[in-house]
Amino acid sequence: MKLTTALSALALLVAAPTAFAADVPEGTVLSENQTYTFWLLDAIKSMDPQINTDVEGSDILRNLFEGLYNEDAKGDIVPGVALSHDLSEDGMTYTFHLRPEAVWSDGKPVTAGDFVYAWQRLADPATASEYAWYMELMQVVNASKITAGELPPSDLGVKAIDDHTLEVTIETPLPYFPQMLVHGSTFPVRQDVIEKFGADWTKPENMIGNGAYTLTEHILGERVEMDKSDTYWDADKTVMTHLTALTINDVNQGLTRYLAGELDRVDIPAGQYPRLKKEYPDEATSLPYSCSYIYMMNMSEKGPEALKDVRVRKALSYAMNRDIVVDNILQGGQHPSYNWTHWATAGFEMPEIDYAGWTQEERNEKARELLAEAGYGPENPLDLTLNYNTSEDHKKIAIAAQQFFKPFGVNLTLNNMEWKVHTDKMQNQDFDLARYAWCGDYNEASTYLDLFTSYSGHNNGHFFNDEYDALMKESKTAEDPQPLYTQAEQILASEMPIIPIYHYAQVDMISSDIKGLPTENVMQTWYGKDLYRIAE
Repeated sequence: MKLTTALSALALLVAAPTAFAADVPEGTVLSENQTYTFWLLDAIKSMDPQINTDVEGSDILRNLFEGLYNEDAKGDIVPGVALSHDLSEDGMTYTFHLRPEAVWSDGKPVTAGDFVYAWQRLADPATASEYAWYMELMQVVNASKITAGELPPSDLGVKAIDDHTLEVTIETPLPYFPQMLVHGSTFPVRQDVIEKFGADWTKPENMIGNGAYTLTEHILGERVEMDKSDTYWDADKTVMTHLTALTINDVNQGLTRYLAGELDRVDIPAGQYPRLKKEYPDEATSLPYSCSYIYMMNMSEKGPEALKDVRVRKALSYAMNRDIVVDNILQGGQHPSYNWTHWATAGFEMPEIDYAGWTQEERNEKARELLAEAGYGPENPLDLTLNYNTSEDHKKIAIAAQQFFKPFGVNLTLNNMEWKVHTDKMQNQDFDLARYAWCGDYNEASTYLDLFTSYSGHNNGHFFNDEYDALMKESKTAEDPQPLYTQAEQILASEMPIIPIYHYAQVDMISSDIKGLPTENVMQTWYGKDLYRIAE
């Protein structure tokens, strides 16, 4: 494929350098109470932008820190710390112009050097970040060699021209590179603070951030409290004065507490959206959300021998009755999935996957045949364990999977655990099957498909395929990567390292007086600075 230089030469202004803060319509009467309380299912594993790996942690970090760009209500990028950027003629050197009024919560200026330090820290093997590979995905010069320990972090293709000019050099033109900069792993951090406090730098009394809010309290597994920052460059247009995140492991309890007025936003438990939409039409919402729900299969040396057989993996996927999961259990606008990349991803063309067009009876018959060929069935059962993190919804789907598999002679033991233990076990290949979900880091198909490359930091099932790697590497320089994405999806369907189950919808109860949450951004990326509460 030819290199694309479609973004070459000209200075690219991302947007007019105006604030994207709370856009309150004229005549709106604001409530005296400008606080927002939202629900978290699990404890935040880390408050460190370069260490965090989960979506809920990202929701917190997006308010405490700010990267080069943010997203608007439609998912388009808008200025954050960067006002604009220039792109070289060959499409491989970005020069970002930082806003001079951006300061940290202690009043010190945010500089290009802070980004250089953060990005080098992310790539540095000593940091042991699961997101070190993100620098490789961004194609930053020397990222692969640095993460492999072959070059020092100082050789990363990022440098401060001066305090307000950041230069990034990438190895091949990447049209969606600016979109990748909204991800938390690219947020700046302060070297002096981290060196002074070490691992304790993320404690409320030590943390220095550059976001619209400051961390005032963090009780692990219970709550996170954030106050509006007076030093944030757009503080004058930030209406919401306080954010609270409450960790509630039980989705039904979360709903109960929402209905009691303790929360402004909560996920709707599986199966309850139709009822709640009738009872609370102004509060129950369902929107496409760029996440995919799967069961990952452990193909590593530590995994069960049976899962090294593609016939077994295919049979398990065929036996999963996705229509029952979506229509009978979830009932919130989710889509059954037979592929990996979310259907609503920008520019993505859904691939033709053979078994997606079969009836469930045809899938079941094929599953029975494949298991028999592999030597399994009711007379010679296959015993497997499914790990899942605490959630009544995950439990319901796991119980359904157990019932789907049973007629085929597959005995599925269910193993529930808290989020941190669950993810630690996945990262150490200590599982047979594991409930997993991936939410896009940016709105382009590679955010999904790169995950199953051999160099991915999240390929916990150890699916390694040279042809797949080659396709994804070629996609970085392809004029049109879509045919390569289709081939990659078809390899996943052929090798079946995962059991795709459904593509997410964001199914929430949201207080009717809370305004400013995005409704047209498939990433569902929100910022507290954009929110406001109206008087009722």
